[in-house]
Amino acid sequence: MIPMPLLTLNQYIEIERGNRFGGAAEKKRTTTIATEYTLLAMRKGVRFDWGKPLRFDWFWYDRRTDPDNIAFQHKFVFDGMMAAGFLTNDNWDNIVELRDRFFIDKANPRVEVYELDE
Repeated sequence: MIPMPLLTLNQYIEIERGNRFGGAAEKKRTTTIATEYTLLAMRKGVRFDWGKPLRFDWFWYDRRTDPDNIAFQHKFVFDGMMAAGFLTNDNWDNIVELRDRFFIDKANPRVEVYELDE
């Protein structure tokens, strides 16, 4: 579980257009958050057998953000997983299928990532 929002696509584009260094700083910030929560999950014993489908359950705080704008955050989640040592590389060998589901949870926006046995 990683708390949301990290950074939507529209927010990232706005930052990139406003300051040439802003995008890099925000990517670092969001990746650090994902890294911290990945390390926490690892300490709790979470392990994945990479190369299987992954499901992302995105719990958002309202319906004003389009799902594709939310799912852009895959990038930060995978980069955080790599920084934590949970994932060696987010390449074609390890990331073979992504399934996204979207829900509303005003009190606890987050993303939950599951490995699927399919």
